[in-house]
Parts: sequence; structure tokens; C-alpha cells
Amino acid sequence: MADPQFFPVSASLSFGEVASSCGLSLPEGVDPDRRISGAAALEAAGPADLAYMDNPKYTEALAATSAGLCLVSPRFVARIPAGTVALVTPTPYHLFARILAKLHPEALRPGSVFGAQGVAPGAFVHATAVLEAGVTVDPGAVIGPGAEIGSGSVIGSQAVIGPQVRIGRDCAIGPGATLQAALVGNRVIIHPGVRIGQDGFGFAMSPKGHMKVPQIGRVIIQDDVEIGANSCIDRGASRDTVIGEGTKIDNLVQIGHNVVIGRHCVIVSQVGIAGSTTLEDFVVLGGQVGLAGHLTVGMGAQIAAQSGVAGDVPRGARYGGYPAQPALSWARESAMLKSMLAKRRAGSATEE
Repeated sequence: MADPQFFPVSASLSFGEVASSCGLSLPEGVDPDRRISGAAALEAAGPADLAYMDNPKYTEALAATSAGLCLVSPRFVARIPAGTVALVTPTPYHLFARILAKLHPEALRPGSVFGAQGVAPGAFVHATAVLEAGVTVDPGAVIGPGAEIGSGSVIGSQAVIGPQVRIGRDCAIGPGATLQAALVGNRVIIHPGVRIGQDGFGFAMSPKGHMKVPQIGRVIIQDDVEIGANSCIDRGASRDTVIGEGTKIDNLVQIGHNVVIGRHCVIVSQVGIAGSTTLEDFVVLGGQVGLAGHLTVGMGAQIAAQSGVAGDVPRGARYGGYPAQPALSWARESAMLKSMLAKRRAGSATEE
């Protein structure tokens, strides 16, 4: 069986082009016309590959690498082998991402799985939907009445775009995703299986049963947001659910109704955010964090993985634990518990 190239290199780059793109200078004596034809991890890179290094866990791999060119932070320069040219920078990972985008532009955003352009046979586009020039719709996709989609956007196979939904330009809607009651900005990436705009979880509870509360709000997704596979974002109840510009959401995240997420937040896999909670700009939530409803997480706050947040979090705070508390207090309590357990075990061993 042939080994397919899922993301072929679009074009090779010279050492000089790499350095120029990164705003760096090649070491004296290095041939600027020498070329790279790919990028790879330190241990797999060859003389025609670019690699990067900024993690002390990989110092041995750096010392043994065969990479032709390596973006490296200053503290690891001494470990660069003789056959590798070093481009020294305090941000090697960021610059590696920049060059990787030049080598593999097709990997930046999901494209048509059918390899086609325009509306493919087998797609269902309502007569009143408005598609700008350059929209791609894969087979099996459904676009409802009054929907509007901007140029350069791709709608994957079996995706469903509901009535009156608005999708901006250069977006990617993955296979099997569903969008309703949503306004989506430009350059938004929605991965396969995402559910946007379904009912929020709203019920008027009583001893006689639970009455469904109609959810009449919307989901507003601003520019440059990315939403991972199989995540769910409920529409607002009476207000809008909002995802701010540049926010990145991992796979399997649940966001409840009326939640407002600020700009450039990072939300890792399996996070659950209950209704009417607000995240201010640049908040980071680790994996499996749970947030209760009607609280605020301040700008720049970071919550450690598997923490349970039951109250407001101040701006810039670092919280962790269950229930979540300031990271220093959490660390002290954990150390105290370990010490108490160690003393108890020692006492039990003495008695025996």
C-alpha cells in the first residue's frame, strides 16, 4: 500500500528566505541559497529539514539531530551539533509555526474533503440561501432558507447550516457540523461534529415536573475563532452566547447558554462552562475544568486542569483544585495533606 502525503510541501525555501521570514540573520559563512524541503521533529529531521528547540526535555535529541537548520532559544545554542545551522531566537516555536505555514499552507485550514470547488452534486442549497462567489459546498451538506455564506468558505459533507445563519468569509465548517441561530465571523474554523446554536439547558423546575423554557437567543462567533471537534455551544436563552475574537476551543467542550467568552481565550478539552458565566479576555482553562453558572473569570486568569470553579476569579489569578482556590494556597494544602499522611503512615508502622 502506498504511503500517501496528506500535506505535501508546497515549495522549498532557502535558508536565506527562512531567516528573512523570521526577521533573523544567518550565521556568517552560511550559504543563503541552501534549501530546506520540509520540517520535522529533532530526532527525525534530516539535512534538508527545519527543526526547532525550546524545551529542556529534548536536549539529547538536539545534540543528536541531523537537521539542516534549527530555530533554537539562546540557552540551548551550545548543544547544536556541528552539522546544523542555528537560528537563535527567544521564540523558536512561534517562528517554526510561521515557516510551517509557508511549507504546508493546506494544513492551516480544513478544505473540501471532496476535492472540489463550488456546490458539489448531492449538496442541498435552499433557493433563498445566498452564497458569495468562491464558496465550496461538499456532497450531502444542507444549507437552509435565508442562510448567507461569504466567499472562500468551505462547508463540509453532511454539515447542516440552519435557516438565516450567517457565515463570514474564509471559514471552514467541518463535516457533520450543525449550525443554527448563529452569526459567524470571518476566518472561523469549526471542526467536524461541532454543534452550535442548539437549545440551551433551560427548565422551570417544580415538584410536578420541569417546564421547558424556550431558548430564543443566538450564538455570536467573532473573527478568527477555532472550535474543536464535537464541541457544543448552546444558543442564548434571552441573551446571546458570545465567543470572542481569536478564542481557541479544543475538542469536546460544552458551553452553556448566555455564556460570554472574551477575546483570545484558550479552552482545553472536556471543559464544561455552565450558563451565564463570563470569561474576560485571555483567560486559559486547563483540561476538564468545570465552571459553575453566573460567575466571572477575570482577564488573564488561568485555571489548572480538573479544577472546579464555584465563584468569581480575579483578574490575572492562578487557580487550581476542587473547589478551585489561589494556586499558592492549593499547593500549601496539598503539601500539608501529604505531610499529615506521611506522619500517619510512619506512626502506624511504629505501632506495628
